[in-house]
Amino acid sequence: MRGMAYFRNPTVNLLNAHYVMTAAAQAGGGAFYGIWLLEAGISLPLVLLAVAAIFALRFVMRGAVLPLAVRFGLRPLVFTGALLMAIAYLLVPGVTGADGRLAVLVLMTALAQTIYWPSYHAYYAGAGDAEHRGQQLGVREAVGALAGIVSPLAAGWLLVRYGPRAAFAATALLQALAGLPLLFTPVVRVAPSVPGGYRAALPGALLFCGDGLITAGTVTVWQFALFFALGRDPLAYGGALALAALAGAVGVLLLGRLIDAGQGRRVSVLAMAFMAAIIVLRAEVDPHRLLALPASALGALASCFYVPVLMTALYNQAKRAPCPMRFHIAAEAGWDSGMIAGLVLAAGLVALGLPAATAVLVALLGAALVLVLLRRYYRDHAEPVDAALHHREEGV
Repeated sequence: MRGMAYFRNPTVNLLNAHYVMTAAAQAGGGAFYGIWLLEAGISLPLVLLAVAAIFALRFVMRGAVLPLAVRFGLRPLVFTGALLMAIAYLLVPGVTGADGRLAVLVLMTALAQTIYWPSYHAYYAGAGDAEHRGQQLGVREAVGALAGIVSPLAAGWLLVRYGPRAAFAATALLQALAGLPLLFTPVVRVAPSVPGGYRAALPGALLFCGDGLITAGTVTVWQFALFFALGRDPLAYGGALALAALAGAVGVLLLGRLIDAGQGRRVSVLAMAFMAAIIVLRAEVDPHRLLALPASALGALASCFYVPVLMTALYNQAKRAPCPMRFHIAAEAGWDSGMIAGLVLAAGLVALGLPAATAVLVALLGAALVLVLLRRYYRDHAEPVDAALHHREEGV
């Protein structure tokens, strides 16, 4: 069936299955990562700075990933990164303050993510079909959103009923199981030397820098604002995230079709306008706490509109680049820069006495940058990329 052509790529299907389990782990115990640090007695500004330190370490360590990718290929790196993220979840309950155990957790999380994310993105970029990219991402995000309905409820219940060790152990197990689909994906090599491999990544790095700023406000800072608005109740917090995940699955597959039909520029304006409106709405949650649930649900819907239009542009740029792995190493460095800037700025605002909800506004800076870059990309690539691109067999 022509309308289901985007399901015919078995490698993408396996990578999507892997991603869904990773996303479920992030939506579960991952959503309580910073919350637990806060409940362990660490102040919110310091928690935000600790998370910023993760991205600063990622930025510093990322250069070591390329030699590993050249030596072992992409699949082992994605697999290893997924397992290291599972180990990091096991360390979370041991943190009881701003001490050495927090430093170890920050270091392990940074190491795991440094190995995992550029490798996964490069693998996905090379395996995907440019002409079906929006729909393949739409499937990934929609199923991931559905998986995120159960995860935060389960994590919140485990946290309240059995404590943090059980909650984060379950999350670690799910994250470790996410590596299983990778065992059936093909080996992808990385060339030892690619002229211009990093230079071609500048547009992607700028795009991801804006996305990092958005994520700092709408994900990291928002989690604390939502937790406070719900009376610091883990079950209510998990329920709000589950409701958001349900809302986030609505309409995302249709959006992917619009991107693949050459409507990316129009969809990018719609997605970023929606995202900006949600950022402003969330900033009003502190004085108007009844807005917490609708702001959470609508924000998830905005993300499911936003992620496919963003990642379609990024993955297609990576696939056309001389080396997708080098492209994503550079792009992830841009994302780290945006996250660091957003989190440090948010920490400063909170330290000055502003509520966490107000600090969410730092995401508007990223939204403005991403809108400009996406409109430029889809203006220059109004039609789907030549289908012949997905027949390339050379190493990534």
